[in-house]
Amino acid sequence: MAASARRDDYPYPRTSGELTDEQLTMPADDLTAIARHPLTVYKDTTELYHQLARQMADELRENNLRGEPTRWILPVGPKAHYPILAGICNRERISWADVFAFHMDEFLDWQGRPVDPSHPFSFRGYCDRNLYQLLDPELRPDPGNVVYPDVFDPDAYAERLRQVGGADTCFAGFGYRGHLAFNEPPTTRWHHYSLEEFAASTTRIVPLLEDTIVAHSHRVTGGYTQAIPRMAITVGMAEILSARRLHLVTDGGAWKRYIVRVLLLTTEPDVLLPVTLAHRHPDVHVTVDADSIAPCALGLGS
Repeated sequence: MAASARRDDYPYPRTSGELTDEQLTMPADDLTAIARHPLTVYKDTTELYHQLARQMADELRENNLRGEPTRWILPVGPKAHYPILAGICNRERISWADVFAFHMDEFLDWQGRPVDPSHPFSFRGYCDRNLYQLLDPELRPDPGNVVYPDVFDPDAYAERLRQVGGADTCFAGFGYRGHLAFNEPPTTRWHHYSLEEFAASTTRIVPLLEDTIVAHSHRVTGGYTQAIPRMAITVGMAEILSARRLHLVTDGGAWKRYIVRVLLLTTEPDVLLPVTLAHRHPDVHVTVDADSIAPCALGLGS
């Protein structure tokens, strides 16, 4: 189900603090009908992963036919579509020879060093195993065109992106607090950053917020927080927002329902909810599974 139905007569809230209980609990069909950003809803994550892979393969093939490069900023989260994408490209002989793949982020250990690709949480390792190594050898991209943020030269990421002409599409998942890559809300009780400072942020090393560590542990390790790396290197908001198209995707289900409604209904960017900076972007598309756009539960139920 696709929609793009912003209504001039609807009283959209400016910020998350103005969301009403009615807006948080309205049925998904009603929310879809007034979403401020173009929106696609899939019945489940299986359909979402297959359709996302299909869209990426089609974009790549069309660029190849035109003799143009494909320049993507890519996340790990969502990630289950990558093996499907590799399978489509192998069957349909879609080459990655002219792909420039800029990966968003990577975990670091507690001393700020990159985790090895063999580490169970390495994003580089995941993409190697579930995308690049699955492509037939003759279809694979030049390894030099697969770019990760470098802790030893963080500015190299934006410079390489500039050299290739910028990103055509940035695919980005978003966290339950709205973070894109590891651009978590930067403000603490001790430090405050303006919206403009945050929007201009570039590739950098970050400590992970405690609630991000807890969220990862709940989803992956059964609540065992020690296994979650404490630091990361992340692409900045400036690089994300510089992409010509911004495709925001969530497959999170119930724990993403609030932030999905923040994204689809609010009108003003908020430094505490980074995904809302997408309100400034001229070409945004949002893709969700049905569970992620279901109404929020505001009580214990019957």
